[in-house]
Amino acid sequence: MKKVITLMAAIAIVIGANATAMAKKLTVACDTNFPPFEFKDPKTGKHTGFDVELWDAIAKHIGVEYELQPMDFNGIIPGLQSGQLDVGIAGITIKPERAKVVDFSDGYYNAGLIILVNKDNQQIHDITGLDGKVVSTKLGTTSVDFVKANAKAKEVKLFPNNDAMFMELMSGGADAVIFDSPVVSDFVRKAGHGKVKIVGPIYQGQSYGIGFPKGSELVAKVNKALEALRASGAYKELYVKWFGTEPK
Repeated sequence: MKKVITLMAAIAIVIGANATAMAKKLTVACDTNFPPFEFKDPKTGKHTGFDVELWDAIAKHIGVEYELQPMDFNGIIPGLQSGQLDVGIAGITIKPERAKVVDFSDGYYNAGLIILVNKDNQQIHDITGLDGKVVSTKLGTTSVDFVKANAKAKEVKLFPNNDAMFMELMSGGADAVIFDSPVVSDFVRKAGHGKVKIVGPIYQGQSYGIGFPKGSELVAKVNKALEALRASGAYKELYVKWFGTEPK
């Protein structure tokens, strides 16, 4: 009888620990400035964007509370690895080397890389035009690997955020920017309107996934939530709101 009571007590402790773990407020990392996926609204001072609103819909669907943690992109994967973060949603490309150290949800956005130059630039028309040129992009992203592997750039300048990357081009410190297509397109429509232009095709098709520490039980739940949001039309509504087109 004592053994049975001891076993039942042990089981209760384990169940209680798991319930506590599930009930805790999740720490969810997003990029500090990655419009239209995440950025600080100048009117409210709060972070918003496609990723932010998509995660909020997912969290409500699976019934979890969370705290948003804006941070530099290059700190998100290490934060997931160390267990300091529970979730990372920041336009994170699903890459084999990343999948070795963190788990990913199913892809939730398909993107690619495009080249941006000043509007009067007549020398750069595609990736070959970057040979011998100064290129700016974002630290810790797939753009860095791509440009180093496919162009003989004179210099690749790396910046921790989008604003600095684009400003380097606008100020003449770089000949081109190469980065994720939705972010570059958003800049062309807004802050860079009439000052810059996109050249060449979309390179290196890629899917964004939501990141988790290895072995996280949230992965399966989030994948089911994504499937449900697509089926209900909620995903489509968010997509149209932030990108102006329907998802393909």
